[in-house]
Amino acid sequence: MTETIHHIDSEPEKTTGLDSEYLSGKRFPYQEDASLLAGVDLVAGTPGADINWLEDIELLEEDGVPAVFDRYSNSFLKIYFALPAEKPVRDEIARKVLLLHLQSGNSYGLQLKPIHCKFPQPQLGSWVDGSDTVGTDWKAPVLEGWAPKAH
Repeated sequence: MTETIHHIDSEPEKTTGLDSEYLSGKRFPYQEDASLLAGVDLVAGTPGADINWLEDIELLEEDGVPAVFDRYSNSFLKIYFALPAEKPVRDEIARKVLLLHLQSGNSYGLQLKPIHCKFPQPQLGSWVDGSDTVGTDWKAPVLEGWAPKAH
């Protein structure tokens, strides 16, 4: 969630949507260069044997820019290179961009897993064989200066 600072004499900054650039502070090369998708194998990168998850991923639009939705960070990953006109090809490109984003660990939601994951699981999910395991030593966060009420 975006924090908004309120100023007495001016309007606060308003954010209506979050994209991966806002969360990470940068663009990723695969958002701008279609040639980086050449080696992405959607079937090999599919979690487990469930290829149906790919059917839910399609090319969308955010702020007038082609984008794919990253449900792990609840944000859009915009695509800045030229796309073909055919919908099935456009959807396949969106799937490859998202899969590369997840496999590289650039999804903000996956970056939060080492801090907030409460049970052991692969940090990069089942998209990457041999991914580091996170969540083995989770402890509830404690606010500095706060203590629970004595009973």
